[in-house]
Amino acid sequence: MNIIHGNKGLLACLAMALSFSSLAQNPSPPQGNFPPPRQNYEIQTPTYLSDYFEESTAPSKAPNEEGFIQRWMLLEPISKPNRSNVVFTDSYLNHVLDSIYFKDQFTVLPKDGAKVKVGKQKLQWHALDSKLYNVKLYRLAAALKKPVYGVIFWAVTVIDCPEDIENVRLSAGSNSASKWWLNGEEVLMLSGDRRMVADDGVSPRLTLKKGKNVLRTAVINGPGMSDFCVRFIDEQGNPVKNYSITYQ
Repeated sequence: MNIIHGNKGLLACLAMALSFSSLAQNPSPPQGNFPPPRQNYEIQTPTYLSDYFEESTAPSKAPNEEGFIQRWMLLEPISKPNRSNVVFTDSYLNHVLDSIYFKDQFTVLPKDGAKVKVGKQKLQWHALDSKLYNVKLYRLAAALKKPVYGVIFWAVTVIDCPEDIENVRLSAGSNSASKWWLNGEEVLMLSGDRRMVADDGVSPRLTLKKGKNVLRTAVINGPGMSDFCVRFIDEQGNPVKNYSITYQ
């Protein structure tokens, strides 16, 4: 009896050892939405810039049929590690997104291919038209082989109006949190851990002045996808479309 029990114990120990060996060779993937500590992984679905964007050719572009703005100057992502998006409170966003990361951050009208220095990195601006109503920032970063998690994206565009357009509202959605500035004034903040939903937040009433109006946004995300969509709506909630979109 003792020999039988001893053999059973030995077999159990051997089975446990083999199990641990298998786990060591084939570790489980990270749980939940958290990325690995370092971004030394391969993106599972190959992404190409042409899947979601096209280079701007015409000097100006109209909003799409639903009024969404598709033409943007997009900066390669700035590293800002966050393992969770629950930290994106109003006070956190005011501190992080109002911080200065590069020269003339709130005044520059960047040119395609221009570079800015952020810490020890040089990041490039890309003039692109989104093929969709929303701007797929995660896909942009993946296509450029840049970090996709724990990042801040900056985007700039110019709204050129033939006349003053009064009593409009900026209507936006973002994944995750974002801030929006029109002509240097903050007009909207979307805080918290959120998915992108069209018209998720709207600004107070605004006036788009005759001529050029500069629209900027900063979108921050920890783990997960990053994108945004934005348009102007009138007092009845209808899209405003009587303007053109340029870079300068």
